[in-house]
Amino acid sequence: MPNSRDFNPITAAGYQDLQAKIAALEADRPEKIAILAEARAHGDLSENAEYSAAKRDLRHLESQLRFYTKQLQYAKVVAPSNSDVVDLGKWVTVTFLDDHEQATYQLVGTQEADLAAGKITRVSPLGKALLGHHPGETVTISAPHANYRVKINQVQLTLK
Repeated sequence: MPNSRDFNPITAAGYQDLQAKIAALEADRPEKIAILAEARAHGDLSENAEYSAAKRDLRHLESQLRFYTKQLQYAKVVAPSNSDVVDLGKWVTVTFLDDHEQATYQLVGTQEADLAAGKITRVSPLGKALLGHHPGETVTISAPHANYRVKINQVQLTLK
């Protein structure tokens, strides 16, 4: 059994997403196995492109299944508190002080990160800097090529 420090914090939605991905892969598996068996029945395997492709597809599915299962095994759902402290699962609206642009992000576990959806990981430079802070505070982010500052405007449980 993994040690508690070995677990990766994740939101409830992220956990459900992993479960859905695993279920979808498990549902596809019998079809991939049937395609492989049919291709194998066509004779000479050394020159059977259909067999090679089916084997590769099944191997890819199995690899994804192992990856998501391992992520789920080490995931620990963290419920955000009802406070104004920046924490995993909460939405944070910030103003970048260099150009005064505003942005809203949800702080999520590493396996949930999706910048296009406004989800940043807690281990990203911005995520690390925001953790534990309150609205009204200004934090400095140490990014690989420069430092910059943001002001925390709002922290909320759900995006309104």
